[in-house]
Amino acid sequence: MVKAGALLVAVLAGLGITTYLMRTESPVAQPKTSTVLSIGLHPGAVDYTRYPQIDEATLTARIAAGETALREAGFDIVSCQVPADPDAAEAVLRDCAAGGQFRVAMIGAGVRMAPEHTLLFERLINVASDLAPGIRFCFNTSPESTIDALRRWVQPGG
Repeated sequence: MVKAGALLVAVLAGLGITTYLMRTESPVAQPKTSTVLSIGLHPGAVDYTRYPQIDEATLTARIAAGETALREAGFDIVSCQVPADPDAAEAVLRDCAAGGQFRVAMIGAGVRMAPEHTLLFERLINVASDLAPGIRFCFNTSPESTIDALRRWVQPGG
């Protein structure tokens, strides 16, 4: 009977520790801010020969309209338009993020979807992770789908 009692105590203690651990937040600190770091290719860095239906002026206007919609929806965003060169993009990203606290980084489709930008995408993910440990990433399919991508991870003012 003593062995059974000791086993029950051990099991209950284990359950207590498990319950405590399940209620404890992640060891990676989450920023209290809801500020979004919006990272995308600068419209001047896009190879428009791959996208004959769009030009730099049109893309610039779509990005501006998307950012306006984000702000009107209550999101606090820091826009970071990077060049295609990974080293230069890293420097720009570090400047954009300097002193900020970010809960979410949104990385645009222009960076992610073109095979020639794979190294750039990888570098941006790793630098953003270093700059804001615990940051969440979301991805849009166009400037117009950014709000939906963000809402999967953060609410305005939240």
